[in-house]
Order: sequence, then structure tokens, then C-alpha cells
Amino acid sequence: MTLAFVTSNRHKFEEAESLAENFGVELEHRDVPYVEIQADVLEDVAKPSAQQACALIDSPCFVEDAGLFIKSLEGFPGPYSSFVFKTLGNEGILKLMEGEEDRQAEFRSAVGYCEPRAKPKVFKGKVKGVITRETRGSKGFGFDPIFGPERGEGITFGEMELEMKNSFSHRSEAIEKFLKWYTKNKKPSGD
Repeated sequence: MTLAFVTSNRHKFEEAESLAENFGVELEHRDVPYVEIQADVLEDVAKPSAQQACALIDSPCFVEDAGLFIKSLEGFPGPYSSFVFKTLGNEGILKLMEGEEDRQAEFRSAVGYCEPRAKPKVFKGKVKGVITRETRGSKGFGFDPIFGPERGEGITFGEMELEMKNSFSHRSEAIEKFLKWYTKNKKPSGD
């Protein structure tokens, strides 16, 4: 069975595709432009995004929205992470964190799933960690080189192989919750 993942981010698709294989689900990458609303809570972004994407392709699909929430910056950049990354980048966040001892942060993810003429469902994941004092690694994308997860054995997401990152990341947690639900409730038997 093929399921559409609507995203313009090839890295997100590759992470999701790797996870979906474990559930016997084949993902189709659909890069369909839709208007992503801005909201202070990821779930409030994922739900309407899933509805809109579903309406555009007229097929069941899912979307994923994620954010980096930094404690000492009162949750900034949060759900605005994509915009902040494009404008400030990793170096800009590190500059904001100069002299800050409390470097606690967490990545959060919200997967929105929708079928035509149905209400969307949301599945969440998160991973705790710290903001490093310098960028480390060239793997992954976005804020990965400055986020050191608690379970990361002292390395950043930017230094991790995809298999390791997918074993506990915020995105993998949300996508796995979704895929468990999907394969139990939606995937036709015999597929």
C-alpha cells in the first residue's frame, strides 16, 4: 500500500521513508504547495495543513511539522523554526545563546493525517537535549548540528547516521505513533 507524505523537505521524506519500511508501508513523496498557517502550537499547524494537503491531492496523506523549543528563550523559535532557520540559521541561534548557561531544549514534532471528507488526526513526538556551543556535523538538516539529544551519546543530530537518529528522534516518535495507528486501523489486510 502506498501512502502520500506531503512535504517540500526531501530530508524529512527520507527519514519517514526509512521508518515506514518497518511497517510495510510504501511512502510516496508529494511536493504539493499549500499554505501553512502560523500558530503557537504545532498541532494547530499540522491539522489544517493535513486537511489542505488532502484536499489538494484528493487522497489520504500526512504532513509533519516540527519545531525547536529552547527553554532559556521561552520556547523560541518553536513552531516558527523553519522561518527562523532561514533568517538566522544555526549561527544566529548560537549568538542568541551566548553567555547562556541553561541550554536545555527540545525538538517537537506533530504529524497530521487526513482522509477526504474526514477530520484530521495528530500524532506527537519530542526529544529533549541541549543547544551546543558550536555547530557540529553535516548530516541531517536545519538545527540538527546545534542540538545534542540526551540519548545522543554526546553527539548532535548533525553528527548522527540516519539509523541512529531515527531510533529516538522527535520525528521518528511521531511518525511511528502514526504508522502504528495507520497499520492497525487503515491499512487494508493482505497488503
